[in-house]
Amino acid sequence: MIAVYGAGGIGCYVGGRLAATGTPVTFVGRPRMAAELAAHGLHLTDYLGADLRVADVPFETTPAGAAKADLVLVTVKSAATESAAEELAKVLSPGTVVVSFQNGVRNGEILRSRLTEQVVVTGMVPFNVLNRGAGVFHQGTEGALDVQRDAALAPYLQAFERAGLPLAQHDDILPVQWAKLLLNLNNPINALSNLPLRDELSQRAYRRCLAAAQAETLGLLDAAGIRPAQLLAVPMHRFPAVLRLPDFLFRRLASKVLAVDPLARTSMWEDLEAGRTTEIDYLNGEVVRLAESLGRTAPVNARLVELIRAAETERRSWSGPDLLRELS
Repeated sequence: MIAVYGAGGIGCYVGGRLAATGTPVTFVGRPRMAAELAAHGLHLTDYLGADLRVADVPFETTPAGAAKADLVLVTVKSAATESAAEELAKVLSPGTVVVSFQNGVRNGEILRSRLTEQVVVTGMVPFNVLNRGAGVFHQGTEGALDVQRDAALAPYLQAFERAGLPLAQHDDILPVQWAKLLLNLNNPINALSNLPLRDELSQRAYRRCLAAAQAETLGLLDAAGIRPAQLLAVPMHRFPAVLRLPDFLFRRLASKVLAVDPLARTSMWEDLEAGRTTEIDYLNGEVVRLAESLGRTAPVNARLVELIRAAETERRSWSGPDLLRELS
């Protein structure tokens, strides 16, 4: 049995696709989500036209719900990783496989430090999932699930393949995590724009904001000796130049670079809309921490952290030119 620990957007989508294709899955999360899925079930869609449903969703609201799982997918927000690890340590059997499917680059290490008798595997979800309400979760961008290579995953590979979410295994997951984080540097820009992802990326001013955040990060990664993996058709070190292209040229390349459908939104936009604390400290904040470790600064990413923290208190929408001026 597989347990999804932290059944929000990513957890409900990944676990839901597994459940819809015949794998026993138990979801563990908040009472609000339990009530929503009890009333509506799960409805999973994606940008390629997938349309899957799960009528009866096994859902638990306490850590004990994961106790009998052979595989646990941790999908809590990054700020909740330590508490999730402590909760799971009390209920999981030795040898249970635990996969971190979370943003940021440090969650696997945090889980591993607490779950010393379990097999902890670092993973990464490259695509966006939009919670549309009433049990509907939509994958709006492309990508497979990425994980650190580990023999303990062998019994589950077929289930993920059957669900249409194959596990891409890597000998070194850190370059993949940093590549995803480079893409996720757009999360605050999208959230501040208050636009769907495709509409935001269609405007050069917003793309120049992202290019500035990425270029700053790539310089720091070079200094740290970290080369991000290539997740898209364009190598990550060339991505800022693509983003800076005029709109008509970018549109020609966009479909080859990244598939994004009109419904796609970022999780940070969802968090601001719901009045929740965002994961900004584990995205752009991670870049700021990297800069500090190198004795440098990251002014673009630091300013985005400040703007999102302000937006958590008082919401406003930024135009592309206004945001670009703020970051310049």
